[in-house]
Amino acid sequence: MIQMLIFFCLSCCHLIGVFGSKTNETQSVMEGDSVTLHTDVTEIHENDAIMWKFGAEKSLIAQIKRASEIFSTFPDGRFRNRLNLDRQTGSLTITNITTQHAGLYEVEIILAKMSSKIFSVSVFARLPVPVISSNSSQCSSSSSSSQQNCSLLCSVVNVSHVTLSWYKGNSLLSSISVSDLSISLSLPLEVEYQEKNSYSCVINNPITNQTTHLDISKLCHTCSGTAVLF
Repeated sequence: MIQMLIFFCLSCCHLIGVFGSKTNETQSVMEGDSVTLHTDVTEIHENDAIMWKFGAEKSLIAQIKRASEIFSTFPDGRFRNRLNLDRQTGSLTITNITTQHAGLYEVEIILAKMSSKIFSVSVFARLPVPVISSNSSQCSSSSSSSQQNCSLLCSVVNVSHVTLSWYKGNSLLSSISVSDLSISLSLPLEVEYQEKNSYSCVINNPITNQTTHLDISKLCHTCSGTAVLF
């Protein structure tokens, strides 16, 4: 019984040494940019091999087999002319990336032992510049004073995974978010015509933002007509 237990423990240690541990890494990139997934290998030797797989189906997209002098990429329609394989380290670069290249990438590294790494790649579309508009039909009287308020609307179209916000100086006034749907977003704001504070509308995702500053003198000078600020 003791001998069997010792054998089992040694077998487990051997398997851990062979297969290594998975290290998860997250990469975020803008659409149209490039991203490099690093193997952390300094040099591939004669009997080493590296295989890159993509997606839940784990489709083979690139491999290196040094002994057979194989340095190949297997791009389907999604990756055509976009994959570059580093012959020395096995690292994979995806160029001109699009949202269809977002997902999980796994690299199997067979050196003196076998290990693997999983990369989660998020791809964000480039952000439009928010548009601020005012509408005379939305002019209203303030309940606390005789001054009139200017009704504003900040809008963006065809966006996903973003937050749209109004700021007064550096203070957040209001915000609205959207996740995975490509839709149009609008966020209203009311200010007084004689307001002297600085307002801005900001759209952002996890890696970048676009800002439009409000020019009250251009948008809120009267209560007639419609004005637009880009």
